[in-house]
Amino acid sequence: MFMGEYSHTVDAKGRLIVPSRFRESLGDEFVVTKGMDGCLFVYPSDEWKVIEEKFRNVSQMGKDARKFARFFFAGAAACEVDKQGRILIPTVLREFAGLEKDVVLAGVLNRIEIWSRERWEEANSYDDMEEISEHMSDIGISI
Repeated sequence: MFMGEYSHTVDAKGRLIVPSRFRESLGDEFVVTKGMDGCLFVYPSDEWKVIEEKFRNVSQMGKDARKFARFFFAGAAACEVDKQGRILIPTVLREFAGLEKDVVLAGVLNRIEIWSRERWEEANSYDDMEEISEHMSDIGISI
């Protein structure tokens, strides 16, 4: 499980340091792809295989299924951590997520999310958390 929030920077070549706690759980190779809300999702290989299997079992006859599959899989890239603890994020993914310099890496259960600092702050104001928590209890999640 991934958890925690870390601030880092993307260098001029598109490389990003992955926090050591995340590297331990990611393993040697993992997948980075377009995520929701304008961020990137990072999955360890075993989690990615589970997602692939789920999509293999979804009919591709529906327009939404095809469109989402293209969005999620076409831009996906296998990545490895270099000796300095960095990953190279492909240009198409950096552009999608607006990653220019300051970024936030957030652990969210089975994945890591990579956000531009600006988008992170816009998307993650917690002013409505009381209302959201009520909806979470509606689906059986309480803390």
